[in-house]
Amino acid sequence: MKKAAGAYEQKDMATAVRIWKVWAGKGNAEARTLLGAMYWSGEGVPRDHKEAARLYTLAANQGYARAQNDIGFMLGFGEGVPPPDNVEAYKWLTLAIKGYTAKNQERLDQARTDLAALAKRMSPAQIAEAERRAKAFKPTP
Repeated sequence: MKKAAGAYEQKDMATAVRIWKVWAGKGNAEARTLLGAMYWSGEGVPRDHKEAARLYTLAANQGYARAQNDIGFMLGFGEGVPPPDNVEAYKWLTLAIKGYTAKNQERLDQARTDLAALAKRMSPAQIAEAERRAKAFKPTP
């Protein structure tokens, strides 16, 4: 994983993709998320929001906060996963906020901003359902 991160920082996308694909295939949530980000942006792989969403969802279901944040954003703001799903987006953003640590302050602040924007578009019943789903969430290994 460190070798892939180093390759990514050195703009050696082929090496980063190759390594993260192996780790993602083994179920590593961080690798799934980082590879998803590459598909999201088209770095080192063809841009493919469906594949990014698939990888983010796998990692989000494992309880990985950044993936929860990323799939929540995609679902809530119609970024590559039609149709938007405000209830699921709110659930994932809520879980991401709970999962972030102090070292992720910038991502935490953005997730809170996104959640507030999403809440403005939702009914109280939708928010209650999203909060129920978040509370019932159990990560899968």
